[in-house]
Amino acid sequence: MRLTLSSPLGRLWRGIATAVSFTAFGIGGVLLGVLLPLLALLIRDDARCQRLARSAIHHCMRGFVGLMRGLGVLDYQLLECEHLQRPGLLVLANHPTLIDVVFLLALIPHADCVVKGRLARNIFTRGPIRAAGYITNSEPATVLDAARVSLARGNALILFPEGTRSVPGRALKFRRGAANIALRTPNDITPVLIDCQPSTLTKGEPWYHIPKRRVMLRFKVLPDISSEASWPRDSHALSGAPSAVPSEMSPATSQNTDSASPPTPLSRDARQLTRQLAATFADELAAFQGP
Repeated sequence: MRLTLSSPLGRLWRGIATAVSFTAFGIGGVLLGVLLPLLALLIRDDARCQRLARSAIHHCMRGFVGLMRGLGVLDYQLLECEHLQRPGLLVLANHPTLIDVVFLLALIPHADCVVKGRLARNIFTRGPIRAAGYITNSEPATVLDAARVSLARGNALILFPEGTRSVPGRALKFRRGAANIALRTPNDITPVLIDCQPSTLTKGEPWYHIPKRRVMLRFKVLPDISSEASWPRDSHALSGAPSAVPSEMSPATSQNTDSASPPTPLSRDARQLTRQLAATFADELAAFQGP
């Protein structure tokens, strides 16, 4: 008799398979953390080492996605995702689940991303993060310059404008970090919609809370948004000269802080772009998810 993954026995199997998947992810992270730094001993070119490390992570994430699908933990659907193969993308995505970033790293070759500082200290993730040269938000004032350099090198930069995982049933709340980067770089925005049904691995939800049915993750890449055409940019910010960036700069830790002094034109543009992006994502997600 064929096992039905939504049956009680099937749910038990998906729980076991989820444990196996997370164990494999942890072991893989430790192994990559040991092996990838060895590249620095063999290759003296730091940029080349980072490219090789990111390529290794990309293929490992593809393998991990295949493992989860093969074990029946989840399934997925990709729409227009071939557009993510282009270099120099500024990818903005909503963040409904812990594992959506795994899919994005699997879909995008040589991807860069802004990660929380605590992940750079986690035993399972710090090795790959350091080897790949991912941007951390430990020092928010440096994130802008690091993002600009990464995009100029042709990397794709993944950002979650919410700064943390979405809360099911609540409206998307974007912070201004992603808009600040978009307004200070010449790259268009590539929006990616992510739908996770039923919701799983949301903020604060442990891995062993297994949904009643198998998870379906759907990804859809929308047409690029030309921020240069729609949002006047500050010439000083684009000149390459250092600029003061508030603590909201990092998408992972951005805060909506308002000062008593009048906002600068670029600050106003960032707020307006943030509102427009949040509205666009909300409308497109509603249509994508359907009734």
